[in-house]
Amino acid sequence: MSSMTVAVVAAEVPAVFDPKTCKAEYPKASLMNEEQGTVSMSFLVASDGSVTESKLDKTSGFKNLDKAAIKSISACKFKPGTKDGSPAQTWTKVDYAWKLD
Repeated sequence: MSSMTVAVVAAEVPAVFDPKTCKAEYPKASLMNEEQGTVSMSFLVASDGSVTESKLDKTSGFKNLDKAAIKSISACKFKPGTKDGSPAQTWTKVDYAWKLD
């Protein structure tokens, strides 16, 4: 007879934010230099939707754009992530694209 163990993984849903209501302001120097690119970041979002930690995963290639994205998105209110259906602290990834119109 064989016995089988099943690992139960907690169902985790990452936090999300609304990109329509949470925008970063284009840094003036970056506008003048026509800098654009995509910043990849990770945020640790508390169960109340506030950001407690942030880190840069991949640079846009421009320090001003990276800093502005992290600062702006960190100030946003997120919809908290959940673990097993309850609000919980979770890491979430955000890609922010800077594009000149």
